[in-house]
Amino acid sequence: MIAIGIGCRRGASQEAIRAMIEQALAQVRDLREQTHLFSIEAKSGEAGLVGAAKALNLPLEFVSHESLREAHSKIATRSPFVEARFGVGSVSEAAALAGAGQDARLLAPRIACDGVTCAVARGSGR
Repeated sequence: MIAIGIGCRRGASQEAIRAMIEQALAQVRDLREQTHLFSIEAKSGEAGLVGAAKALNLPLEFVSHESLREAHSKIATRSPFVEARFGVGSVSEAAALAGAGQDARLLAPRIACDGVTCAVARGSGR
């Protein structure tokens, strides 16, 4: 499966989130593989994130801080601000890796624009 991890600032627009997801998908998508979106539990109330997932018809799952920390050793990008706030260097990379499962590997490190980050991992799933 393809796991797209998403991080975003509070109140990020559906359009900005959707654009980043589409940009991430363009880099790696294999239409034969299932694709799921993942983010941190703290973002479950973000209307822009939920709306983007619905607009793209992609399942969206929220992962725990603990699951993100378990993926921490595999991330490629580190933000001191994000690490201080969430305990991982990149929410999007950690969410993608956590969602892709134990055998996850990062395919595309974090990309960022307009307060949204996306990263892509591949694995057998959670």
